[in-house]
Amino acid sequence: MADQAAPARPKTVTACVLTIGDEILSGRTRDANLAYIATYLNRIGIQVREARVIPDVEEVIVNTLNEVRARYDYVFTTGGIGPTHDDITADAVAKAFGVGISHHQEAMKILEAHYRQTGAEFTPSRQRMARLPHGASMIDNPVSKAPGFQIGNVFVMAGVPAVMQVMMDSLADRLEGGATMLSRTVSGQIGEGTIAEKLGELQARHADVGIGSYPYYRGRNFGTSIVMRGVDSSELDRVADEVAALMRAFGVEPVMGDPA
Repeated sequence: MADQAAPARPKTVTACVLTIGDEILSGRTRDANLAYIATYLNRIGIQVREARVIPDVEEVIVNTLNEVRARYDYVFTTGGIGPTHDDITADAVAKAFGVGISHHQEAMKILEAHYRQTGAEFTPSRQRMARLPHGASMIDNPVSKAPGFQIGNVFVMAGVPAVMQVMMDSLADRLEGGATMLSRTVSGQIGEGTIAEKLGELQARHADVGIGSYPYYRGRNFGTSIVMRGVDSSELDRVADEVAALMRAFGVEPVMGDPA
């Protein structure tokens, strides 16, 4: 009887998130987008491997974007696509791809109709939001109508969380997922320094599983949660069992999951 081939492991699909805006770096605005994007993508099998916050400086945006779009399967940017003079993301993305930028006919129609309906003037500043790099396709924005856009493997979205979130829904069918990152947590009332050496040995035996150590405090009690992350559920279970056994070897009864 011929040996059956082992099932192919799901491919790993990676992403980078670029948060663009001086207001984030100055602390004036708190970023609320990264956690949402990472969680959203992980559910469909896309792993965020890197995130950066960069200023509204064209050269920085261009250089950073060209670096990360070559490294990851997808890049998601937030911020800098509004109507004001410092909203330069669209121009910088066009420059990064070496293409021109101009008013997109369909985007102009959408925004013109929106402002006619609201009774507001469709000013030249607002028309800036209809400018897309040549070759880009729109990302729908049901909330405020000004579109995001996709060019290559780069998705450019608004920085306002409510708008960014509907844009994620609008672009989801363009994404191809792979292996979903899974996790297991084992907690116990033990200092992380006590088990650090043994955890290092455990990590060396399981290179495909990321093992993180996180101390916690509950009043006068303290302990450590060991979080394991990987794409293979069976291997995660094995590593979790080894962590639990390690804690028991130190006389500590482990809890599967976060501490109560």
